[in-house]
Amino acid sequence: MENKNENRICQNCKKDFVIETEDFNFYEKIKVPPPTFCPFCRAQRRFAFRNERKLFRVLNHFTGKEILSTYPQESGRKIITREEWNGDSWDAMEYQQDYDFSRSFLEQLIVLDKKIPVFSFNISRMINSPYSFNAQGLKNCYLIVNSSFSEDCMYGNSVNHSKDCVDNSHMKQSERCYECFWVRNCYQCYFTIMSWDSRNMYFCRDCGGCNDCFGCVNLRQSSYCIFNKQYTKEEYEKEIKKLKLDTIQGIKEAREKTRKFWQTQITRHQQGVKNLNSTGSYVTDSKNVNDSYLVRECEDMRFCQYIDENPSSTDNYDVSVWGANTELCYETIECGDNSYNNKFSKNCWPACINNEYCINLFSSSDCFGCSGLKKKQYCIFNKQYTKEDYEVLVPKIKKHMDEMPYVDSQGIIYKYGEFFPIEFSPFGYNNTVAIEHFPITKEEAGAKSYGWIEAFRGEYKITIKASEIPNLITNAMDQILEEVIECGKCKKPYRVLENELIFLRNEKIPIPTMCNECRHERRIRDRLTLHLYDRFCMCVGQNDTTEIYKNTVRHFHGDKPCEEKFKTGYSPDYPEIIYCEKCYQQEVY
Repeated sequence: MENKNENRICQNCKKDFVIETEDFNFYEKIKVPPPTFCPFCRAQRRFAFRNERKLFRVLNHFTGKEILSTYPQESGRKIITREEWNGDSWDAMEYQQDYDFSRSFLEQLIVLDKKIPVFSFNISRMINSPYSFNAQGLKNCYLIVNSSFSEDCMYGNSVNHSKDCVDNSHMKQSERCYECFWVRNCYQCYFTIMSWDSRNMYFCRDCGGCNDCFGCVNLRQSSYCIFNKQYTKEEYEKEIKKLKLDTIQGIKEAREKTRKFWQTQITRHQQGVKNLNSTGSYVTDSKNVNDSYLVRECEDMRFCQYIDENPSSTDNYDVSVWGANTELCYETIECGDNSYNNKFSKNCWPACINNEYCINLFSSSDCFGCSGLKKKQYCIFNKQYTKEDYEVLVPKIKKHMDEMPYVDSQGIIYKYGEFFPIEFSPFGYNNTVAIEHFPITKEEAGAKSYGWIEAFRGEYKITIKASEIPNLITNAMDQILEEVIECGKCKKPYRVLENELIFLRNEKIPIPTMCNECRHERRIRDRLTLHLYDRFCMCVGQNDTTEIYKNTVRHFHGDKPCEEKFKTGYSPDYPEIIYCEKCYQQEVY
């Protein structure tokens, strides 16, 4: 009998959510019960196990020497280097334990996990990129995280297949770009968002195939435009020179002017291109990907986030971070690189298959409740079993998880089918991806037994304030490399590095007046949230409902209001003028 949609109440936030027929079909296919958390609380729970950008100085469990790690010392983990973890001097099987049916499964798993050494951070095939992590294939990069196969880049997250870029987020196949977000195949673009196949642009949004533009929105195959107004090449160069974009003051004024102009122009309801039957924010080149976020080139997925690595992934639910040929997975984070049929697991790669409730596995399959194993099969709590014994014991454990579930400090029940409780996370909530999407205070975190750990940035004597930085980039002498600058926002210290100064001089961009942490926070403020809203197109005939934007052509619905309804990441409280795809294309293409 075909399932019907069901309304449920989330265990965590107590709000209603719907499990649809297609969802039930997926859960039946992978043999898991329907979730008891809503999609947002499920995402928050996974995100709390992802420290993407914070480094801590900790003591190596094996040597006692100081090393850098995404795991803080307060995590209670035995932290070692990646090289040591991959070595033969230790074996996670030595920590094996029998399953105890008198205690809850998750209680036993967290005890096991804390016994086992964990590598300081995720890296693979890195060259001369010592402060970059959660990354692979980087060369000559500095503080680049969650990125792959980039070279000579500094300060950024999700910077993939790019070269000589500084201070960017979620970019691909780009070069010599600065302070950009969600761009692809761009060259010498600055302070630009949601654009592609473009070059030499300043402060542009949603532009494709453009060059030499400033402050523009929704342009296609255009050149020499300022605030969407056409100029000749000579006129454009003269006007750009007046803006003094090589000065701190010029950049500040340009940012303010362009943001005001952007609000007078329409915005596409979905930030993505070349999609079929897909919903979500920053979903692109995808088919049947719904209610997802920052996903590229995927198919048949729902409630997934940060999946943008090739080769493409397919047929997943509630999977966060990575991808690269991930299939038939559910409630996982940091699992990728040929990952198949993994559930309720963290950081299992590469080629991990048929694992459940596992942590930090390497090339392992058919494991249940294991941590730190390498190239193992048919293990439970790191103990080796025969295939026959494994297949008998696992169903018994799942039944026991239902009969004796773990209950967290808030009284939430964790039976089989739920991801790890946030209180199990080895990271401070404030240092994880969760704080970016689900912000809470330190007091709120403490009330829920979530960790909260402050990252120590060292003690430095401030030598100049941000307000004392030379306004013009050509006036910034090499002496700036010796200065310890007070951030103009958070007042914490930061420095300008030699390669950064060379880049800024080459691109004629002024010295930043904020530290890289504050610059990152400013960039991601341009991102929409995970939430989607049911809205109608704001086009009402000759203009939008606010009467700010005047249509340039007659639309398919004539003088009547457009009746197109859609899901969008733009809240009704946002000032953007949101058009459906049809109305948007009539205005832009």
